[in-house]
Amino acid sequence: MYAFIINHKKKLQHQQDMQSLREQQQNSLIEAAIRSEELERHRIAETLHDEVGAILSSTKLHLQGITHTNLTEKELQLFQRSKELLDEGIQKVRGISHNLHSNILKEFGLNEAIRHFMKKVVQSDMLQATTELDDNYVTENPENDISIYRMVQELVNNILKHAGATRIHIASVYNQSQLKLTISHDGRGLSQKEFEAFRYSKDGLGLKNIQNRVILLRGAINFEAKPDDNQITLTLSLQTTMP
Repeated sequence: MYAFIINHKKKLQHQQDMQSLREQQQNSLIEAAIRSEELERHRIAETLHDEVGAILSSTKLHLQGITHTNLTEKELQLFQRSKELLDEGIQKVRGISHNLHSNILKEFGLNEAIRHFMKKVVQSDMLQATTELDDNYVTENPENDISIYRMVQELVNNILKHAGATRIHIASVYNQSQLKLTISHDGRGLSQKEFEAFRYSKDGLGLKNIQNRVILLRGAINFEAKPDDNQITLTLSLQTTMP
């Protein structure tokens, strides 16, 4: 009987060790995929800024050198419109470059990066965006901050694309290496069940990336609808120290 108990304990320990090994391997694969994604974002950001941005700026200089005193009124309108579109293109490239590789995140931290991102994406009187972020939060691992920031970007972009919201509010609470981020809005939102289904579908790549980052940060994500006050609340609970 004693030998049976010992053997059973060894078997349980072996199963636990194998499960722990599988989790470590999964986390290593996720971490490698996320690191590869960030390197690619950085490369694209530099290419946009250094090459595409430089070409557009050079084009603007050439355009400004054109003498337009002999142009007809219609040609002058086209010329002015071309300059406006070029300026818009330059601003778009800069915006995309900064989005892919946020200098604000690196220099000023997660909270300021989120605030800046929200101001930038909300450029319409149709949408009100507010933040209430815990300034006690301090960066303990910059790589984790990048993951958190990418999740906020993806979730807010999904709200802008699909929810039809008129109000978005991001709040955070920080306590003993635990960061709780809450994103609330008054539009259409996912239920927890829908999120679990979508993240396994071929069209749910963004949600799958979010889930991978949540796993890596040993966190949890929860979607909750509040019909009484017409509000959808998404809560991210994350471990901010090195997993």
